[in-house]
Amino acid sequence: MLGALAALPAISTDVYLPSLPAVAEDLQASQAATQFTMSGMLIGAGVGQLVIGPFSDRYGRRLPLLIGISLHVVTSLLCSITPDIGTLIWLRVAQGFFNAAASVVAIAVIRDRFVGSEAARLLSRLMLVIGVAPLFAPTLGQAIAGAWQWRAVFYALALIRLLLVVVVWRFMPESLPPEQRRPGDPRQVAGGYAALLRDRHFMALAVIPGLGLAVIMSYVVGSPFVFQDRYGLSQGQFAAVFAINGAAIVGSAQLNAALVRRAAPVRVLRIAVVVQVCCALVLLCIVLTGFGGIVGLVAGLWLVLGTQGMIPANASVLALHHYGHMAGTAAAVIGALQSGVAGLVSPFVGLLGGGPVAMVCVMLAAAALTLLVLATGTPAYRAGGWRERDGMEPGPTTTATGTEEREAEQVQAQGPDQRS
Repeated sequence: MLGALAALPAISTDVYLPSLPAVAEDLQASQAATQFTMSGMLIGAGVGQLVIGPFSDRYGRRLPLLIGISLHVVTSLLCSITPDIGTLIWLRVAQGFFNAAASVVAIAVIRDRFVGSEAARLLSRLMLVIGVAPLFAPTLGQAIAGAWQWRAVFYALALIRLLLVVVVWRFMPESLPPEQRRPGDPRQVAGGYAALLRDRHFMALAVIPGLGLAVIMSYVVGSPFVFQDRYGLSQGQFAAVFAINGAAIVGSAQLNAALVRRAAPVRVLRIAVVVQVCCALVLLCIVLTGFGGIVGLVAGLWLVLGTQGMIPANASVLALHHYGHMAGTAAAVIGALQSGVAGLVSPFVGLLGGGPVAMVCVMLAAAALTLLVLATGTPAYRAGGWRERDGMEPGPTTTATGTEEREAEQVQAQGPDQRS
């Protein structure tokens, strides 16, 4: 259920993705403006998470989730009747804002119950569900748009969210007991955010998932025009290519879930970031030389996206490790940076011309910034700079320290039914 909630942003993006050229033609919009209907949703999600995170720390996880996805149903219906591209952009921003509830709550619920390598493993499992969206959503979106045109895609999104409202209402337990909730005083909320912003280590780790999503979104917003306009693929062929690259993200996320059982998340993270930059450089050479044609392009993209599943989950777990007492607020900062950074970076694909070179250059820039942030903002590459406790080695030391250790012991003391 948490995986389905965490996948909502991906579903909102990927079902709509094959319709971008049709939207541009129908609403007489430019490629950059049409791509901003994707990026605008990310910016709205960034703002929404900053609001919803403290709200979930104050009132629990269920209430903000139910409100957010219910309002997402309304905005999806409004998107289906939009008269122009400007209105659609603003509605997509609103969609992102309300969709933020699902992203914040999914991460916060995991942090309410688990820490360390176990949390990293579970976040990687979430990536499995999130990664399924690129495998099937574009095909579904292409089928819906082909039968009833692009506006019908938003009716489908409204139906999916309505079903999730029912599922959450019926089956999702509250993971944050009343005695552990934080006061909702604006000054205390501001103080919590200020404490996080002052933590240079936390902020460096928190921005890494955003740069990772920028890599993905640069590919997402550029790929329909690159593969369909430049290489002449049909919508069905494009959906197949998109599924192949989606499988790379899913596979690496599951590999990460296995690796963190044997190695600290920080060890996996620092290797994956370097490998991704190297793969992005290879991809740029393929695009510039035309080596392998479309096969070479797909293979290079597969390698770059294949490392992505090992980056956000580990960075998020490391960032959240010492903030279990304000998991919703901390998850909101991570989510806001993730959506905001990706939303600001990905439009550069269209602004730079929208071709394969522009798409790959933006992907490479985001990957290189990830390496720079990890190297300068954390001690990940310094000998002895990362204490074992903070690196979260697998085994008994991965549970928690201090208050977090006591919380983990309480969870382990519960019976299987209570834990589930």
